[in-house]
Amino acid sequence: MAVVIKNDASDILLEEEFPFDEETMSSPTIVENVKNISYDFGNATFNSLYFDGYHLGYGKAHVYENLHISHSKLARPLVDMLFLQRGSFHTTLDGMHDNLHFSTLEHNLMFTPTHGENAAVEKQDGLTLFTISFTQDRFLALAEHNGEILDRMANNIAGNRPVMLDQHHNPHITPRMNAIIEEMTNCTFQGGLKKLFLQSKALELLALQCSQASEVTDRRTRQVSASDRERLDHARSILQANVQQPPTMAQLARMTGLNEFKLKSGFRDIYNNTVFGYLSDFRLEQARILVLEAKQSLTDIAEDAGFSSLQHFSNAFRKKFGVSPSKLR
Repeated sequence: MAVVIKNDASDILLEEEFPFDEETMSSPTIVENVKNISYDFGNATFNSLYFDGYHLGYGKAHVYENLHISHSKLARPLVDMLFLQRGSFHTTLDGMHDNLHFSTLEHNLMFTPTHGENAAVEKQDGLTLFTISFTQDRFLALAEHNGEILDRMANNIAGNRPVMLDQHHNPHITPRMNAIIEEMTNCTFQGGLKKLFLQSKALELLALQCSQASEVTDRRTRQVSASDRERLDHARSILQANVQQPPTMAQLARMTGLNEFKLKSGFRDIYNNTVFGYLSDFRLEQARILVLEAKQSLTDIAEDAGFSSLQHFSNAFRKKFGVSPSKLR
């Protein structure tokens, strides 16, 4: 796979071949590797595991300037589950989206049969993602007779047509999804047991994605307009940017041009949560990442997340994740 990285001035910062052995994905035993890369424009660590038509990848990147990344895809395209736990980027998916934006705590499932993809990644610290990729044959075997959502995906993939789980809006990563990702990235099993565990968790994630997509489809039959959806996205961005001092419901309604009823019902329809339930989930998920990074004190993390005291933060954290922040660290 050839990768070209440019800056905003279109200067080439990196042009390199990253070989990928497709046979590795068919290995009956787990093949693992870790890549650590460091350049003037950024650094990253990425972990990969390959087995039985699966590729699990996860890691973190620190980006020092705006980057424009293009790469040729593999000769045999893969079906990709992408979970962006922290950060943001834009990507172009031929046949579906000219400018698909992923932001913190969003995910999707997608297939693009073309041989190229472009992404724009803004300067940021701590971009964190988790991916699961399937060979076409593996995904089609998993999808067979497993519901309407997977049938739709499989019909397009079998016909080499681009398809996404949700083409309108990247779904929100739920607390259960994040918990599964945590279990997979911290798996202590070895050998065959590890492979069995990772397979079962990958299928659980896929089931949760499909269940969520089905619920979203049902809610969209109640017709949230495109303009209201844009305003709801704006409301969500405002909450994410103001976790320490969020606006009141009335203030948020005025800032977005929605009345309070549409704001409340729209959040339930699009994000499957209340307005401030979403805010609580968001700030606790971000706090969990910071707890695991262990770069800040728990008191500072609690303050950054908008909690009035460490005790209040610890109680909310334990209620959501089943473990205190100090024990998780």
